[in-house]
Amino acid sequence: MLVSDFHYEFPEELIAQEPLADRAGSRLLHVHSAGGASRLEDREFRDFPELLRPNDLVVFNNTRVFPARLYGRRGGMRSQPVSARNPAAREFLRGRIEVLLTRQVQKEPNEWECLVRPGRKIGVGERLFFGEQDELQAEVIARAEFGERRIRFCALNENEKDDFFSLVEKVGHVPLPPYIARTDASGDRERYQTVYARERGSVAAPTAGLHFTPEILGRMKERGIETAEVTLHVGLGTFQPVRAERVEEHRLHSETYWISEDAAAKIHLARKEARRVVAIGTTTVRTLEYAAQQGGGEVCAASGEANLFIYPGYKFQVVQALLTNFHLPQSTLLMLVCALGGKETVMRAYEHAVKERYRFYSYGDCMFVE
Repeated sequence: MLVSDFHYEFPEELIAQEPLADRAGSRLLHVHSAGGASRLEDREFRDFPELLRPNDLVVFNNTRVFPARLYGRRGGMRSQPVSARNPAAREFLRGRIEVLLTRQVQKEPNEWECLVRPGRKIGVGERLFFGEQDELQAEVIARAEFGERRIRFCALNENEKDDFFSLVEKVGHVPLPPYIARTDASGDRERYQTVYARERGSVAAPTAGLHFTPEILGRMKERGIETAEVTLHVGLGTFQPVRAERVEEHRLHSETYWISEDAAAKIHLARKEARRVVAIGTTTVRTLEYAAQQGGGEVCAASGEANLFIYPGYKFQVVQALLTNFHLPQSTLLMLVCALGGKETVMRAYEHAVKERYRFYSYGDCMFVE
């Protein structure tokens, strides 16, 4: 299967650069893919509670985004001494860097895998400094499997050295995706976050959940629709570009997940009663399907590292319907949606969305595939 089979053309002005003032004000493309004859309906997200069946189990990813983008300077360990003959060395010492924390090393809470820019200039042993007063410092301790760096943080302020995340909250920036062509603003700290976000650890929002409001959740509850929550901390596995020509050659990064006893019990009962499991977002799909693989077809309470790559031909064990945003061409997320809804149907839905000028990507509109 070729990666190029999942390409589509669209004008870049359809990329949503700002969120809507009203979370629930987005459009929703309803994709009916079951039963052989697929069809598309243009709707509003506010219709979503009524699109659900009364006995559905709706599963959310309750991960919380933290300000994982850090701007700082490097120590310049390999620079030559500053002199009249070598004025460029001073600039090297003060060279600005950008670090995107992507995955916390579980056994070492202050160690992270990260993307560094400019990456080629940052070697093992380099010291990095962040914040106006160098509140955070780190050392590059290794190169990671996919070209990232592994860095170890320590606080410069003795009073704060045991509270790493308080310093990151202070000096970090909201990690908006690169296709949002602006710097993050204060409002993004609240808006690039679901209203049900609880478990801190993601470097990108599970964007299908950005449309929900307390009012929408209340209407679902009034209809008697059951909900459950799982956690998958979004990292490189979600937005990593596919560089292989063939889909099957791509490998996905691992991302941390866990499923509680309560969530596992709800999912078990829904499946036993032949009720539909509806996933909110592709991260929820990957969590449930990976857990089912690990549990011999059963979703059990568990935690670990998930790296399931879903593309057409995959046989779903748990998820039967999906709410999701529109995704980048040739991305693993688009491939997952095609696996659930059928490649021909989903690609036709994308063509329709472009024609009808839906808003694309993280702050954009959504689609419900069933």
